[in-house]
Amino acid sequence: MLNLKVPFSSSRMKKSGSHIYHLILLFLYTQSIFSQELFPTTEPASNIPKGVIGLRTFAESYKEGGLLRNMGAIRLMYGLSSKLSVYVQGTVSNHHDSILPADIITHKHIGNQTIYYTQNRVYGTRYPYSFNGGYVYAKYRFYSKDEENKHLRVAVYAEASKIKAAHDEAEPTLTDDCSGWGAGLIVTQLYKRFAASLTTGYIKPDHYSEFKRGYATSIYYGNALVYNLSFGYRIYPKKYISYYQDNYNIYVELMGKSYAQGRVFINGESIPVQSSSLKAGNYLESHFGIQRIINSNTRLDFTMVLPFLGQSFVHFYPLYTFGWQYYFYPRRKK
Repeated sequence: MLNLKVPFSSSRMKKSGSHIYHLILLFLYTQSIFSQELFPTTEPASNIPKGVIGLRTFAESYKEGGLLRNMGAIRLMYGLSSKLSVYVQGTVSNHHDSILPADIITHKHIGNQTIYYTQNRVYGTRYPYSFNGGYVYAKYRFYSKDEENKHLRVAVYAEASKIKAAHDEAEPTLTDDCSGWGAGLIVTQLYKRFAASLTTGYIKPDHYSEFKRGYATSIYYGNALVYNLSFGYRIYPKKYISYYQDNYNIYVELMGKSYAQGRVFINGESIPVQSSSLKAGNYLESHFGIQRIINSNTRLDFTMVLPFLGQSFVHFYPLYTFGWQYYFYPRRKK
């Protein structure tokens, strides 16, 4: 670990304020050293310190034809203990309407029989901004191996969401597109100014149902496997002189997903899936990010996302993300 000397007066070490002082000092210490593993998109195995509250806002934007699709989120984070962190999040976007697009399902007549089937929808349809729903996340770090200037952390996570969006692709995304739950494992390695993290997980989405246009429609999204590999490197400063130094990190994150084909039912009967966005798929996309940390407490992120192998159907490329994060230290009673 880095051995930094922070000047302070003896009055700050009075018993009445020592708990608060040491809490803040410890948090600034861990944030400064481990900042290169504050990945813009994925979660590391490290945790928020006990009793600390975090606020994060972030947004995603991409062009779908001539239309700009946007998503904004607010996340509240809290360290329940040194090993357990919990998050609560809400999102707003213009990704979906309140009902499924009319062009996603079509039909033909064979004699007196009506045959329904899915088709590729028309992209670029304008939707209003709406509140999608809520998302919760919990992360428990169960293994730590700490050495000088390096550490290894391993954690498990669980997530769940309640989303009301009329999602019309097979790929599940719990934070914005569909309800469901997920769980996984995170392994993070830090060595000096370099950090690497591997996340593997599983998503079990809930289905979406509606009764519109004279018939009941249900879409069952595909179960998914998630695999993310993230790298971070601190480019400045090379050596810390003060906790108040600005901190710059660069990131490359490879984020992938494999998901099963969606299933569509009309009035309880399964119909053929012919649209590309509802079929099974897998992809790996690259996230290139830069990050600035101010006063060891305020974090700014910018990321550009490009396809690497295959592509996602839930957004177009390039996709841009922006993030701001800040931590609060509640005062403790004497």
